[in-house]
Amino acid sequence: MSKLKLVVMNNINDLGNEVNESLKKLNKTDKSYIASTSADRFSNGEGKVKIEDSVNGDDLYILSDVGNYGISYKMHGRDHYMSPDEHFEDIKRVIAATSGHASKINVIMPLLYESRQHKRRGNESLDCAIALQELERIGVDNIITFDAHDPSICNAIPRLPFENFYPTHRILEELIDKEDINDMLVISPDMGAMERARYYADMLGCDVGVFYKRRDLSKVVNGKNPIVEHMYMGADPKGKDVIVVDDMIASGGSMIDVAENLRSRGARNIYLIATFALFTEGTEKFSEAYEKGLFDKLYSTNLSYVPESIKTNKWYVDVNCSDYIALIIDTFNKKKDIEPLWNGKKTIIDKINKKKSN
Repeated sequence: MSKLKLVVMNNINDLGNEVNESLKKLNKTDKSYIASTSADRFSNGEGKVKIEDSVNGDDLYILSDVGNYGISYKMHGRDHYMSPDEHFEDIKRVIAATSGHASKINVIMPLLYESRQHKRRGNESLDCAIALQELERIGVDNIITFDAHDPSICNAIPRLPFENFYPTHRILEELIDKEDINDMLVISPDMGAMERARYYADMLGCDVGVFYKRRDLSKVVNGKNPIVEHMYMGADPKGKDVIVVDDMIASGGSMIDVAENLRSRGARNIYLIATFALFTEGTEKFSEAYEKGLFDKLYSTNLSYVPESIKTNKWYVDVNCSDYIALIIDTFNKKKDIEPLWNGKKTIIDKINKKKSN
């Protein structure tokens, strides 16, 4: 077992510090695992990263949230908010600063960089595959992510470990603890999320349904063909507690349309679940939909940046995954079996049965 070191990028400080505390508890130590680093910007926007501590022979874990849109710096005298591209470049800078010193370099991107640009249509760029191959070329030994938009992207790097974990059991544990759920039905908002919905349904032991998004292929709005209609296929949601699951919420319009459709069909309670809540167009439509009674709660994780102003909404529930990340890191560092990390089904079943018996 190599000595463990964490490099926590400034875009994920809060989660990184919680992961550090969890690691300390797991290993019964007061010593911090975080390596001191500095990330600076020149006034023209160019950057540099320096590792202040020795990482010679260490098992290094670089933790970064490429989706954090709340980090800014001065560029040409103006406030400039960092994009995913800039966050990704800083990961590469850390690798450049530690290559040849660290025993093993692991990159943890909870939100996988360019995960939605995972396949090519026509003369498009194939950004996610290119990024993963670049990490492989510059010396990364392992990539760890959560709920990749398309897990088959790992085929772009067949010789490099690509660990795609799911926070499903953590989200469901929170949901079961907080809500009185009965006679459940899991819904996929589109065909692409069906595998994820089936996974949730398997964990809960319930039926699953799906919406087909009929799109206007003659138009492109904000990079997508606009949705014309949501067509539902599956069990009748009337009187059921419905869970709508997806990997991420961007603008959220599609998720709210699905919730409205389910409410019109007589669903009892509607819980929206997304691993990543990006809110690219703000939260106004969610607040309005909540006030109209279209859904009951939105559950999402702290795996990517969500401002405190959003977390304080009465319809939002933040699911903390720091313990889970710490357990993953500790397991890899100690070269233990990772199989128990994949599925928390027994825990969920036990929680459901315990709640029913009470």
